[in-house]
Amino acid sequence: MPVALPGPDGAPGRWPNFPDLPRRDAAVLILIYPDAAGDAYLVLTERSPGDHRHAGQISLPGGAIDEEDASTAAAALRESAEEVGLDPAQAGVTIAGVLPVVDVPVSGFVVHPVIAFAQRPPLLTPDGYEVASVIAAPLAAFVAGAPIEMVDAERDGYRFRYGAYRVGEHLVWGATAGILGRLGAFLGSASR
Repeated sequence: MPVALPGPDGAPGRWPNFPDLPRRDAAVLILIYPDAAGDAYLVLTERSPGDHRHAGQISLPGGAIDEEDASTAAAALRESAEEVGLDPAQAGVTIAGVLPVVDVPVSGFVVHPVIAFAQRPPLLTPDGYEVASVIAAPLAAFVAGAPIEMVDAERDGYRFRYGAYRVGEHLVWGATAGILGRLGAFLGSASR
């Protein structure tokens, strides 16, 4: 979890005040698939720059659960189709389950991470509006013992430090890193 750092003048670290409003449910898809060599990969997105929520950050495909969604998994699949053009039939997608929910006060969502497996690499195209690019991330980057980089950053006048997983030139941090770290810890304990 990120920690607040002292200001340049030595003032104590501080966080923005997140309003204590009702949270909205959201679903994200952890889609695990084999590459040509049989190594496990998963789909990440680079959010589009600009005024979008979490602009420029690395995330899992997903979004708000709508009343019309039949289930959490249905919401994760719908959002993935909208954001990256996922065709579950093309990739041979099977839903495996849902990880424990994650409360993300900064965005006002309670996130339900849906785990799915694909029989083959999905053919994906970012929508260009919410998603700038699709990233194929090795699952090994998130398992227990994977390297974690410590990053000092400033956003909107707040200074903080956080741990991040490196995937190529990208850093995966925040709720996405927490979700994938939890998955990696589970997979590590299952393999033992």
